[in-house]
Amino acid sequence: MNKNPVISGISYEKKEQNRGSVEFQVFCFTNKIRRLTSHLELHKKDYSSQRGLRKILGKRQGLLVYLSNKNRVRYKDLISQLNIRERKTR
Repeated sequence: MNKNPVISGISYEKKEQNRGSVEFQVFCFTNKIRRLTSHLELHKKDYSSQRGLRKILGKRQGLLVYLSNKNRVRYKDLISQLNIRERKTR
C-alpha cells in the first residue's frame, strides 16, 4: 500500500517526517476502519473482518483518549479534520 497520497491528505506537514505520531496513527486507523466498513456492507457474514474492525476501533479509541488527555487542542483539531465523533466524557 502506497502511503504517500494518504499522507498528503492530512494538512500536517510534519506527518511526512513523523509517521509514529499519534495523529498519523489515528489517521491510518481511520482509513482502515472506513475500508473495512465498506467491505462489511457487502460481506455481512465476514466475522473475521468484523473482529479485526473491532480491534482497530479499540486501538484508535485508546489513542484518541491518550491525545485528549495530553493535548485537547490537537485532539479537537484531529477529530474535526477526520470527521469523526468526539468521545463521550464522564
